[in-house]
Amino acid sequence: MPPIRPQTLPGSLLHRLSTLHRLSTPHRAFSLSRPYLAGPAADAHHEDHYDPPSGWLWGIPPGEKYKKEGWENVWIYGFFGSLLMGVVAYAFKPDTSIQTWALEEARRRLEAEGILPDPDVEKK
Repeated sequence: MPPIRPQTLPGSLLHRLSTLHRLSTPHRAFSLSRPYLAGPAADAHHEDHYDPPSGWLWGIPPGEKYKKEGWENVWIYGFFGSLLMGVVAYAFKPDTSIQTWALEEARRRLEAEGILPDPDVEKK
């Protein structure tokens, strides 16, 4: 006769919790959204998405001056200002390449051994 495991006993706490879990688990276990039901909200996705052309560029009639919105100047100065700061920072960044370091280290060692003359010493 196989041993009876405690979780399969009908009166045990684990049996009651697993039964409760099975009853409370929704049928859509892997879905995070609620199911859509047919009705007025479901028909809203079938609206006409086409805007007929008006013949005006950006919807502004000819002869009318464009009125800027409040956020446009902030966006323009912020974008191009940060772009300019990035270009300046890139232009003045230190050279940290391995080739530059190796060249300077080789020159320093050759000068220390006396093979390469020191470029800082002026000839008389």
